[in-house]
Amino acid sequence: MPDTLRALVGWVLAPDTDEVPRRQAVGLAFLRVTVGLMWLYNVAWKVPADFGRDSGNGLYKFTGFAVDHPVLPPYSWLVENLILPNISAFGWLVLAAETALAVLLVSGTYVRAAALLGVAQSVAIALSVAYAPEEWPWSYWLMIAAHVALVVGSSGRAFSVDAVRARVVPLARLQRPWGVLAVVVGLYSVVASFGDPLAARGPGLRSTDPSLSLGVYNLLGGLVVLLVGVGLLLAARGVRVAAPAAAGLALAAALLLRVQIGFTDPWLGGNATSVAVLVILAVVALADRLPTGPRPGVAPSAPTEGRHR
Repeated sequence: MPDTLRALVGWVLAPDTDEVPRRQAVGLAFLRVTVGLMWLYNVAWKVPADFGRDSGNGLYKFTGFAVDHPVLPPYSWLVENLILPNISAFGWLVLAAETALAVLLVSGTYVRAAALLGVAQSVAIALSVAYAPEEWPWSYWLMIAAHVALVVGSSGRAFSVDAVRARVVPLARLQRPWGVLAVVVGLYSVVASFGDPLAARGPGLRSTDPSLSLGVYNLLGGLVVLLVGVGLLLAARGVRVAAPAAAGLALAAALLLRVQIGFTDPWLGGNATSVAVLVILAVVALADRLPTGPRPGVAPSAPTEGRHR
């Protein structure tokens, strides 16, 4: 691998923790989490196995707008002749990409790599729906711009796994708020599920009005999230076995949901957003097991020619 390419890959994968003023770090972290919540909310309606082909809705419908209301004719041809006939395979790729975006951006893990993926996914969405009825093309320009800002900013310096990887902040400082959030979500789901404790779609914390969601969970799902949250809080207090236990439970629950959603009633009453939230909790639990970055205060610079020292 040429040195320049190696340096570029290293920069993309390094913790996004360049030293900046505190207010800038907090503002960029807010932008990162907000963009991540956008992806987190929207993974829920990408439902296998046909992704809306039989009903003419869902991902199939919105992808088809590229043909009915073309933005770029070559892309429309690609959608009509390759993507729509293979919507199941394409749908799994979209679901995987957007789940990864939600997990990585909300948790602040490999932020630059996630933001680059976000640019690509935003462009693909814009080419599909920007000219569709009741769409606002500037929505997609803003999506692209937000991800570009994350690529070149320092949005991983606050409230992020990247900050733990770079040893900028201790892991406990990240595990504690996520533990509290998981306990709140779990308790809410448990209490709200008493009327129908094993429903295939639990109540959860969500709202369709501002388009925000932290997943849906029935009684069993709520108990799982609650236990994961307790594990994170114990890990933050130095109980060494708590972090791997919480991560293992969260990943097992996420896998169980992923193999059931779209095929059978989920035992935990969740959706694809629930899967992403559980994976976020697992990543936070094991943040210090990820490859470390540079020493605190020593951030990698983008590989550019003639940069000032």
